[in-house]
Amino acid sequence: MEQPKNFIVISPHFPDNFSTFTVRLRENDFNVLGIADVAYEQLNDTLKNGLTEYYRVDDMNDYNQMYRAVAFFAHKYGKIDRIESHNEHWLELDAQLRTDFNVFGYTLADLEPVKKKSSMKERFRMLDLPVANGRVFSDEEDAINLAEELNYPVIVKPDSGVGAGDTYKINNPDELVTLFEESDPTVDFIMEEFIPGDVVTFDGLCDQDGNIVFYSSLDYNIAVLETVETDSDMYFYLPREIPEDLIEMGSKIVKGFEVKERFFHFEFFRTYPDGELMPLEVNMRPPGGPTIDMYNYVNEFDIFTEYANIVKENQFKAPVQRLYNCAYISRKANRDFNYSHDNEAIRQRLGAALVGIQSVPGIFSAILGTEGYIVRSPDLDELFDHINYISEKLV
Repeated sequence: MEQPKNFIVISPHFPDNFSTFTVRLRENDFNVLGIADVAYEQLNDTLKNGLTEYYRVDDMNDYNQMYRAVAFFAHKYGKIDRIESHNEHWLELDAQLRTDFNVFGYTLADLEPVKKKSSMKERFRMLDLPVANGRVFSDEEDAINLAEELNYPVIVKPDSGVGAGDTYKINNPDELVTLFEESDPTVDFIMEEFIPGDVVTFDGLCDQDGNIVFYSSLDYNIAVLETVETDSDMYFYLPREIPEDLIEMGSKIVKGFEVKERFFHFEFFRTYPDGELMPLEVNMRPPGGPTIDMYNYVNEFDIFTEYANIVKENQFKAPVQRLYNCAYISRKANRDFNYSHDNEAIRQRLGAALVGIQSVPGIFSAILGTEGYIVRSPDLDELFDHINYISEKLV
């Protein structure tokens, strides 16, 4: 395969930590061509320096504008080798542009199994993997009958959707009726049985041939859905030790979904009480929030550079050592309690184990809190001590 040279990044400025993709690609001699709907002056200086050229559109949802932007770059720089946003919101847009410009990666023909949850379930079944019972329902009467068949509580979410914001735990018929009164009638919803268990993930990066060159995992103290529903604090962590059954099932899904030169983020239930794994959904993107940065803190490499190496040479060059367990702990402002320890006390107590404290933009704060703390330790018990210290509340 000829080495790629022209890489279009869709929405290179969002989220902010993903702008490093642009910088590392430019350092590896790509022409990095950005397209987004914000003024060039609003891009940070690091991103400006990483871009070969930037094309502003008025509306990224207007496909004609996006098509013209890509055509402009193709006319000026030659064949476009890659188009990527790393953002699930633009998954279909990325695929449409790749289809129309004959670019490597997921095209429209590949999209349904990685976009629709009902199609994901069918692919899981084809791979002989267990799935939660449920299906897309057609109308209110069908939904009521299906909920009775599955038994309350049930989970209802858009068949094609992003994140936990539009996912609902429905406990009784009245809540189901209310959902129909308040939801968009043009959206197809899928209903599934409620599975008691913890959510765990299998995440990583594949090379151009579909080989997993890096993998990791996330454990959560509470489900993201519950964090949103109850406005709770939460934490998640990347463990050094990853269970063999998770690696085995995650690897099977990578092969079954033909993941190539992409980050992936697969969610599973670890069911109660038997501890078995059940796949929940696939996301063909990096995990959200600070997780991709946490890969670097765990391994002391630069995942953005390694992604550029995969695109350029199909090689992941850094050793994957998993030197640390690494956690993100959220704290939310304006609560009806106070935390026991302020930031200065946390800095003094944790020392070098505290990687950083970050303020979280409002769009992410419902899940990630208004402040986030990233900590690491080679010892898992010590990591939990740090988590408990940061989370401790005054009685």
